[in-house]
This record gives sequence, structure tokens and C-alpha cells, in this order.
Amino acid sequence: MKMDTNQIITMTEANQNFSKAVKITDNYGKAIIFKNNKPKYILLDMKDNEYLDLTEDEIIEIVAKRILKKHINAFKELAK
Repeated sequence: MKMDTNQIITMTEANQNFSKAVKITDNYGKAIIFKNNKPKYILLDMKDNEYLDLTEDEIIEIVAKRILKKHINAFKELAK
């Protein structure tokens, strides 16, 4: 994920001044909230956002991969 330094806001700053986080999101489409000097959260503008623009098939594929990864041992056992 590409990150512009103008999109970064600290957790403390976001807690104390949420309107600043919203302004960053309005200007750049997202704000990246850092916690303990590491990116932790993303505040997204839901309008025309690439992260939320998925087809139904893509969503199903993502969920299926997550389920398979989480329960791979059970699926292997069932396949015997």
C-alpha cells in the first residue's frame, strides 16, 4: 500500500482531534492512523474507494480463502 506522509496521523492525535483525521481522509481518500510508531488503522472515505469496490465473486473468493486458511487442518482430515 502506498502511503503519503500527509495521510499519517497518530492514534493520540486522532483521539484528541478526530476532525483532523476526517479532513485528511477527505483530502486524500484515507488517513493512516499510527499506533506505537507503526501503521495500525486506516480511515477510509467510502465514496469511490478501491478497497470497497469488489464484485460479489471477489468477496466470495476472499472469504473462502480465509475460511480455508483458518480451517485447513479440518479440511485435510475430511479429505482422508
